[in-house]
Amino acid sequence: MSHKSPPSPDSVLHKIGSTARQRVEADRRVVPLESLMDAWDADQRKPHPFLDLFRRDGVNVIAEVKFASPSRGDIAPQLKPLDVAAQYLSHGAAALSVLTEPLYFKGDIEYLKKIRVAHPDAYLLQKDFVVDVYQLYQAVLAGADAILIIVALLGETESQKILVAAEALGLSALVEVHNAEELAIAERIGARLIGINNRNLKNLTISLDVSRELLTQRPKGALMICESGIEEAAQIVEMRRAGCHGFLIGTSLMRTGQPGLALKRLLDGAG
Repeated sequence: MSHKSPPSPDSVLHKIGSTARQRVEADRRVVPLESLMDAWDADQRKPHPFLDLFRRDGVNVIAEVKFASPSRGDIAPQLKPLDVAAQYLSHGAAALSVLTEPLYFKGDIEYLKKIRVAHPDAYLLQKDFVVDVYQLYQAVLAGADAILIIVALLGETESQKILVAAEALGLSALVEVHNAEELAIAERIGARLIGINNRNLKNLTISLDVSRELLTQRPKGALMICESGIEEAAQIVEMRRAGCHGFLIGTSLMRTGQPGLALKRLLDGAG
């Protein structure tokens, strides 16, 4: 792997990445990669063209089904994944992001599977910490249309490997960056959908100044998604003017207890 400034061994990202690798190895012992590949060969579902959502006009929100995080702890433990998905989709979400990381975010790949069955036409992003091609087969078989690649976790070489493998399976990839160095990597590996995460990985603070800066350096032709920190319609208006094509919003919607109505208020205010 290559990355000029890898996360420190005690960082949250490093810990989550380590547990993701352990999870992959445990899953692989139960279901070998070859079995997933055979299942994919037999699967008739083609992922929806996730990128196309962000080429259209309007406020395009990826609304997140998210029950916990390392920085917030429990967010909305009383809510149910299928109820949240239905609320979002009936109140204007362009797509859903479904957390499947179990330990730190209390997600589950079963959430993704159930939401896909209930909403076959929905555009779904699997939000997890991808460290192995094995997870891509899990994602596509669970019903994902897109997966997340975190440059700060994988570095350049592994990010490119995962991107190529994802696209070979028909999956779109949201390539997440936090700074100019990572944005340059995203450009070099050919990322077409780039998420700017406004969260500082060292201290977990959030600032939209990250998007304000990086949007001035966006690669030509790339579709840009603003992640973390969107709580008000005025912020959406500003970020759209700055060049954002979409927004990934989770915590601020989930913590209201009525995520669908919270999304509608945002969209009404930003439209």
